[in-house]
Amino acid sequence: MARVLVVEDNPANMKLAVLLLEKAGYAVLQAKEAETGLALARAEHPDLILMDIQLPGMDGLTATRLLKNDAATAAIKIIALTAFAMKGDEENIRAAGCDGYIAKPIRYKKFLAEVETHLAGKSFSENP
Repeated sequence: MARVLVVEDNPANMKLAVLLLEKAGYAVLQAKEAETGLALARAEHPDLILMDIQLPGMDGLTATRLLKNDAATAAIKIIALTAFAMKGDEENIRAAGCDGYIAKPIRYKKFLAEVETHLAGKSFSENP
């Protein structure tokens, strides 16, 4: 079973993401801020991280850069969750190291399709 870490400070967005992911059969780890997300990513090595961009304290792009610059977590795919949908935002998101992005509000079919795309071809162990 694939393990997905969701780093999201908005309770409603977190609840929706967790519900969709669990219904699709994924194991979900949760963090409300970037620092906790970094610690979980380093300790648990999830198969995928969904990273909110606007987080309290450290933002999601800074957290992504730190993860991608750490040999222990660099290979983990990261998808940005963002309300930013302006021209140029995708370039900034990708420059930070994100492998993709999902615009908010979340549209469940696109959300799950993006998650499945980034997990395609990975093998998952039963025990983390």
